[in-house]
Amino acid sequence: MTLETSRLSNGLTIVTQTMAHVESVALGVWIKSGSRNEAAGQHGIAHLLEHMAFKGTQNHTALQIATRIEDVGGELNAATSVETTAYFARLLSKDMPLAIDILCDIVTSPKFDEDELEREKQVIFQEIGAAHDTPDDIVFDHFTETAFRHQMLGRPILGTAETVAGFSANDLRAFMNAHYSADRMIIVAVGAVEHDSFVREIESRLGAFRAHSTAPLPDVASYVGGDFRQYRDLMDTQVLLGFEGRAYHMRDFYATQLLSMILGGGMSSRLFQEVREKRGLCYSAYAFHWGFSDTGLFGIHAATDADKLEELLPVIVTQLHRAAEQIDDQELDRARAQYRAGLIMAQESPASRAQQIARQLLIYGRLIPDEELVERLSLITADRLRDLSERTFLSTRPTLAAIGPIGKLMAFDDICRSLKR
Repeated sequence: MTLETSRLSNGLTIVTQTMAHVESVALGVWIKSGSRNEAAGQHGIAHLLEHMAFKGTQNHTALQIATRIEDVGGELNAATSVETTAYFARLLSKDMPLAIDILCDIVTSPKFDEDELEREKQVIFQEIGAAHDTPDDIVFDHFTETAFRHQMLGRPILGTAETVAGFSANDLRAFMNAHYSADRMIIVAVGAVEHDSFVREIESRLGAFRAHSTAPLPDVASYVGGDFRQYRDLMDTQVLLGFEGRAYHMRDFYATQLLSMILGGGMSSRLFQEVREKRGLCYSAYAFHWGFSDTGLFGIHAATDADKLEELLPVIVTQLHRAAEQIDDQELDRARAQYRAGLIMAQESPASRAQQIARQLLIYGRLIPDEELVERLSLITADRLRDLSERTFLSTRPTLAAIGPIGKLMAFDDICRSLKR
């Protein structure tokens, strides 16, 4: 696979990776701007802007954007996260000029038609309502809000019905003009692509795009932790227990990723085996680690019925203490193998590889060779993970979010005390 990088005079980075024996191409525009880049009165505008990108440009109607890609069997989509926004497509390589035309048009010439805007607001209102009606979704919003209380990082990406209702077309234009700039954008194409030709196509469309963002950098986040619990008449209680994680650039970021796999990364993980297989407390229990540019969030999710709820958190807490006392080399090797396999398998998919490239460039400003990442993983020892477990689970204020029949849920103060040595 041939990986090539170019940078235009305005600072726009373009990366391609050619895959042999592939007839399709995955390509996209990634912008280093997401929900945490919103100002206090802009909650939800980044997500609304992403939705409106497909609702018409100066050169394409909303229907044309949808049908022109699907007429050739392609796919077009977008996503807003905490720190990035992406617009991407996948289609046969012979149709790549069509995708370039539409994706570039989306970021340079959106129309923001008032009628389309009002219709799309209704769609987002339904999306917000659906999230509130889905306990295993909305509990994650409450979890993040509690961990980063009263901060941009802790706010739900969707915004609220009240904030979204207030946005105008001019608000969207102002946000886009402030945040979408060549120095914050990465263009990536992976699959059946020829680098020089792709660069020429992009340069003809985005070579004169504004070079620099006028928006301030987001405030530095500060993990605070705390307790959120909401009674609902449900069959299960959704429970999230979490702790401060590690930022992408921190020494312990990859170690924390491995720790999450050991605790709850699969059917062989400690939590799955102890909570589900041995005790039958819930259908699944898993751990995860979200990294951000300046902090992180480690979480454990499980759901169980009211009769088993009293037992759930004490069992999880016991496993956290155990991780600080005993992690063996076999578990560590298994976690390393899972991470490496996931890395390799992602590289075999053009779409996953394109996302991986964009992510590394936006986070680190460079591509990380596989050899370097494997070496980093190899340097992580079981002793280091035990020490990390103690510092993460037993020395900081936890975050709890729970929704459902919570009557028998362990009190927050008791959770805090139980996590002390």
